[in-house]
Amino acid sequence: MYDRELETAVAIVSDVCGLTHRVQESIVAAGDAVTKGDRSPVTLADLAAQVIVSRRLGEHFVDDPLLAEEDSAALSATEGMAERVLEEVNVHLPSLSREAMIAALDRGNHRGGGGGRYWVLDPIDGTKGFLRGEQYAVALALVDGGRVVVGVLGCPNLPAAADQGSSEKGWLFGATRNGGSWSQAIGQMKKHTIGVDEVIDPARAVFCESVVAAHAAHSVQGRIADRLGISAKPYRIDSQCKYAVVARGEASIYLRLPRDTSYREKVWDHAAGALIVEEAGGRVTDLAGTPLDFSQGRLLGNHRGIVCTNGAFHDQVLDAARAEMAG
Repeated sequence: MYDRELETAVAIVSDVCGLTHRVQESIVAAGDAVTKGDRSPVTLADLAAQVIVSRRLGEHFVDDPLLAEEDSAALSATEGMAERVLEEVNVHLPSLSREAMIAALDRGNHRGGGGGRYWVLDPIDGTKGFLRGEQYAVALALVDGGRVVVGVLGCPNLPAAADQGSSEKGWLFGATRNGGSWSQAIGQMKKHTIGVDEVIDPARAVFCESVVAAHAAHSVQGRIADRLGISAKPYRIDSQCKYAVVARGEASIYLRLPRDTSYREKVWDHAAGALIVEEAGGRVTDLAGTPLDFSQGRLLGNHRGIVCTNGAFHDQVLDAARAEMAG
């Protein structure tokens, strides 16, 4: 079930990874995007990627709406942005007009919910990593009846897992509900079944957290690690690549702690990654231990925080996280 949807999503994400990687390389070559605080390169890649995904999904699944992060208002945020985005898009869709580009972007305004099926897209997850020339992800998922049933992550800069003995860089991760999770090198056909690690003692676990301390609340996560007796160095990486490394067994725990009592996570930041971890044998909940509900719109409105583990000691992680947050 959903084989066609998965195959199409993999092809689209693989294609978009080529575009985003090309734009990222131009940032690295320029060498000054980060020091100037210039977000235009990531905006260019975000918008061009969303246009391509929107158009390609519309060709294959004409009745499926799209819930995506960006909209056409961003085209006017920087002078000349619309022209630059169209130029990038025309590399992949040569005949697309400016008007069709705008329509493709704004097709991503679906409100979500629990009825019917729709696609969820984060064209570039991990802005800071993208601008540093490091890790980011292209995340695409299909929600059907309020449940994520297909998830694909494209991680163009991610190296192979240490135990694969491969030098390939750039990996795709995919899953279907009740169909397991797998990875494959971008541009290759061979799939590798993946699974979470077999660590059962939380003291032997490895935390996965964001590179930037302020974003990841490293000090709070460090205290949670202390409560669990964890001494291993954390695995620091940006974006939904964190879900990928948990799913393939390189880390055991990934936390996304709430910024404040009112903050709610966005659907596109978790839909694909959460399914891939779950189908790899892991567990993903909020801080209350409740499985994520993707039927509430564009936000995970019923939840505070995200707790992702290999599943073996999930409740112990929940207890430690709640104790730290309360204290």
